[in-house]
Amino acid sequence: MDQDGTPAVKRCGLWLTGARGSVATTSIVGLYALSAGVIPDTGCVTATTDFADAPLPAFSDFVVAGRDLSTTALVKRAETLVEAGLLPPRVVAAVSDRLAATDDEIVGPSCMATAEPASAGAKTQAELVDRLSDAMASFVSRNSLDMFVVIDVASTQPPVVDLPEYQDLELLMRSLAETNRIVLPASGLTAIAAIRNGAAYSCFTPSPSLGLPALHSLAEDAGILYAGQDAKTGQTLLRTVLAPMFASRAMTVHSWSGTNLLGGGDGATLADPVAAASKLASKQRGIQQMLGGAVTAPLHIDYVPDLGETKVAWDYIHATGFLGGQITLQTIWSAPDSALAAPLVLDVARLLAMGRIHGARGVVPQLGFFFKEPWGSETHSLAAQYEALLQWSTSFSADR
Repeated sequence: MDQDGTPAVKRCGLWLTGARGSVATTSIVGLYALSAGVIPDTGCVTATTDFADAPLPAFSDFVVAGRDLSTTALVKRAETLVEAGLLPPRVVAAVSDRLAATDDEIVGPSCMATAEPASAGAKTQAELVDRLSDAMASFVSRNSLDMFVVIDVASTQPPVVDLPEYQDLELLMRSLAETNRIVLPASGLTAIAAIRNGAAYSCFTPSPSLGLPALHSLAEDAGILYAGQDAKTGQTLLRTVLAPMFASRAMTVHSWSGTNLLGGGDGATLADPVAAASKLASKQRGIQQMLGGAVTAPLHIDYVPDLGETKVAWDYIHATGFLGGQITLQTIWSAPDSALAAPLVLDVARLLAMGRIHGARGVVPQLGFFFKEPWGSETHSLAAQYEALLQWSTSFSADR
C-alpha cells in the first residue's frame, strides 16, 4: 500500500490472444501512443470525465504480451494497417521501438492453444494448456506484474456441438489428457490457462470460451474476475440505442433486417457459414430481448475483400405507430472496425485490472456496456448499461 492507503500497483500485464491480428495490433499501437502522449484519448470511455473518480490504472501501467500463430513482426503488421489507411504513419513510427520489444513477449506456434494438438507438436490438449499456462506465468514473473488481464481477440470460432465434457469439469479435464483427442476449441484452452494464472479474463468474440458450463464452473471456483462477450462496435452498438427508443415510445417493430459487408481477416473468417453462425446468433439475440422477441430479424454477413479494414452495416426497420401509422428507418454504418474495437480492449483491460486491484471477484455484468452478449446480465440497452458501468466503476473510489 502507498502512504495514502492506495493499493500500490507497479505494472499491469495485458495478454492478447490473437496478438498480431488487426484488433490486437491496433490496440497495442494505441496503448503505446496514448502512454507517450502521441494521440488523444478519443474513443476511450474510461478516459472521459465521467470516470475521473474511478481509480483506474494508467495506460502507461500496462505491459503487453500474447500469442499468435503468425510470426510477422508487430511493426510489419502495423505497417500493413498503415497501408490500409487504418493507422497514421507517424503514430506507428513513434512507437516502433516498443512494438519491436513486444515481439519478444508474443509466443508462437509451439505455444499455441490450437484445437489440434498435433499441429503444435503436442500429444494432448492438456499439454497445450500447460504450455500456454507456463508462458503466461513466465510473462508475469519476468515483468514483476502486479495484475494480469487476458483478453481474447482471436478470430471467431464456430459454435460447438454439445458434449458431456462441456457440462462436467472433471470429465473435461480427463478428456483433455487423452492422446490426440480434440475436445475444446482454442478459446476454451486459452480460458483455462488464464484461470490457472489467476488472470482477469474477457472474450471479445462469440467463440465458446467461458460460455461452456464446465469452464464457467472452473472460473467461478477459481474466483477470477471476468466479463464478456463479443464486443459491440458498430451495427449492434447502434441497435442498442435505437431498439430501446422504439420500445419506450410504445411503437411496434415488425421487422429489423440487417446486412454486414466485411473485408479483412474478420470478413474472411466469417465467410465460412459455420464460423459466422456464432456471430449471427450473438447479434440477433439482443434485438429479440430489447423488442420482446416478436420481431422478424433476418441478418446475414457478406465477405467483400476490397473493403479491407472497413465494415459496412445496413439496417432496415419497419414499425407501426399510433392509428396504424407506418414507420420505416434505414441506417448505414461504415467505419474501420479495428479502430472501434481497440479502445474497448483498452477500456476493458483498465476496468478489469481496477476491479482485481480492489478485490472484485466473479462475473462483472456491468461491463456488458461493451458487449453484445453480456455475461451475467440480460440488459442490452446502451443507456442502461452505461449507468450500471459508471456506478460500478466509481464505487471503487472510496477504496483509494
